[in-house]
Amino acid sequence: MKKDTVIYGSRPVIEAIKSGKEIDKILIQSGLKNELFYELKKLINQFNIPFQYVPIQKLNRITSKNHQGLIAYASIIEYQNIENILPMFYEQGKVPFIMILDRITDVRNMGAIARTAECAGVQAIIIPSKGSAMINSDAIKTSAGALSKIFVCRSNDLKDSIEFLKNCGLQIIACTEKAENNYYEADYTKPTAIIMGSEENGISIEYLKLSDKQVKISVMGEIESLNVSVAAGIIAFDAVKQRLIL
Repeated sequence: MKKDTVIYGSRPVIEAIKSGKEIDKILIQSGLKNELFYELKKLINQFNIPFQYVPIQKLNRITSKNHQGLIAYASIIEYQNIENILPMFYEQGKVPFIMILDRITDVRNMGAIARTAECAGVQAIIIPSKGSAMINSDAIKTSAGALSKIFVCRSNDLKDSIEFLKNCGLQIIACTEKAENNYYEADYTKPTAIIMGSEENGISIEYLKLSDKQVKISVMGEIESLNVSVAAGIIAFDAVKQRLIL
């Protein structure tokens, strides 16, 4: 991560938030309690900023300077709100094609998925505010710049975002190895949102229940599943094939 994305010290972090700078995540020293901390907590709640309590040793490894128990990572991209941009796709005459990433924690997988998604005509990626890889310089590099071109929407509640998409006429397709149908049996020519699950645990059960269709990518080798970025590419370009035929 570029050094200029790291902000440390109580007052600098607070002023960065107040100035409107987007924050990916805040690391707070365990047990920290002071007047500025309570001011920061109010801002964290107000702007729904992801945060984590960590030992002081972790903060010291990030910077040797006087961090005062607080380090924030400023976003290097501008996040969007899916509720604001989805109507724009319809107004432009586009058939919405969205990808939802449930707890993708590897920055290189995040970058690779974004690169594939942008090439496949995916208009927006939705990620959760918590439990997702930070979009840092490594992710941007792996994406070949795609993360700066595609809309990235951060959601405080993926369940609410999925329900919003459904209410707006999108079908929700969940990619899971537990599905009965193969990925090529789905109709991607409709307004569609595809959910890709975490590298270790797949898609959360509550999101699977909200999906309209579940699909799998059958494998013939001994390894049971594909890397999530490869799986995302297979499904995304099956959608491309179907949409080009129209």
